[in-house]
Amino acid sequence: MIEETLFDAEEKMEKAVAVAKDDLTSVRTGRATPSMFSRVVVDYYDTPTPLNQLASVSIPEARMAVIKPYDASQLKEMEKAIANSDLGVNPSNDGQIIRVIIPQLSEERRKEMVKVARGKGEDARVVLRGLRRKAMDELHRIQRDGEAGEDEVVRAEKELQQAVDRYVAQIDELVKNKETELLEV
Repeated sequence: MIEETLFDAEEKMEKAVAVAKDDLTSVRTGRATPSMFSRVVVDYYDTPTPLNQLASVSIPEARMAVIKPYDASQLKEMEKAIANSDLGVNPSNDGQIIRVIIPQLSEERRKEMVKVARGKGEDARVVLRGLRRKAMDELHRIQRDGEAGEDEVVRAEKELQQAVDRYVAQIDELVKNKETELLEV
């Protein structure tokens, strides 16, 4: 029962780190990346569809993305979706492809984005602490019900704390890397 609780908690913590990593990739850095378009949703024949399923995204230069749709009839819809997204970019289309020039981030905007990245990191740490609390509650319930002794529960709590520390360190590393990327001119 204790092993199941620890396994379950660790599985959820891994997912929380994966979500944090995904969230951090959505923070703009002033460089073009294919992943920055993963949250852009296009109205594809009245069905909301992610842009990366409708087109190939290539990065020919550090601050330029080229989007080549698989279905050329959807070019206008894709351009509209990119323009209306929270990316803050202005797409231009030449009838076959969409070019997106990523504007240079100002120093002020960079610092703002660092704050956003730190906030996303803190959100992930809060999730991890919540998962730890739930697992601890479950461990104490197991002990109360007499399914495990105090020594086993104390050992499991230490194991749980080590896992939380490991995942918090991963999140800290992700945030630190994002900050470095943002502050790099």
